[in-house]
Amino acid sequence: MPRLDDPEGVRREYADESRFAVRAAAWNTATGPDAKAVAFDAVAEVAPRRVLEVGPGRGELAERILRELGADVIAVDQSERMVELTRSRGVEAVVGDVQALPFEDASFDCVVAAWMLYHVPDLELGLSELARVLRRGGRLVAVTNSDDNLRELWAPFGERARRQHPFSAENGEEHLRRHFARVEAREVRGTVTFADWDAAHGYLAASVSRADLADELPRFEGALVASRLVVVFVAETAP
Repeated sequence: MPRLDDPEGVRREYADESRFAVRAAAWNTATGPDAKAVAFDAVAEVAPRRVLEVGPGRGELAERILRELGADVIAVDQSERMVELTRSRGVEAVVGDVQALPFEDASFDCVVAAWMLYHVPDLELGLSELARVLRRGGRLVAVTNSDDNLRELWAPFGERARRQHPFSAENGEEHLRRHFARVEAREVRGTVTFADWDAAHGYLAASVSRADLADELPRFEGALVASRLVVVFVAETAP
């Protein structure tokens, strides 16, 4: 089973947006609060003038911060394609590595890391870099899933599907407290509905680390409703 924090695997995964788009489309059926909106609100609370987003994906959140908050936003991603997509939204974006950010100390009021810290090979180094580029009293907004996210989808595979994310809802606070003075966890719960077996199979086949299980998904009739648990961590450097 591929690792979420394998650098070569991550580079291959995000060389284009096709598989990412399949996973993202599944969330269109989500009930409950929108985790991206919760993250946006956490950024807006501090009225930042300068924001860094690491691992922006296609750039939707970075664009919203730029447009609605009027902040100066720069995005960093190791994928040239994700940088290209983010730039197409009018956001400044550069190819780079969260483990070696090309910015001076205390350069940003807020940093966003949404569903990406589990991809960082040296998580502690990455978090130390994020803390370094934040000003005193600056805020990190980090979004991640629970290890138990979509448990009904993974249940047929038992222990073979079980894994611990390198950075998850369960262990994220522990990692963050090593680098930040204050850490708060904001839970986002709801459901995701897969309309039929084909929709569930397509999602599994686009999984970063468990795509090999897709063809073993037992057939079922009707829709599959899976429980959703995401945590938005809000961490701040010492004032």
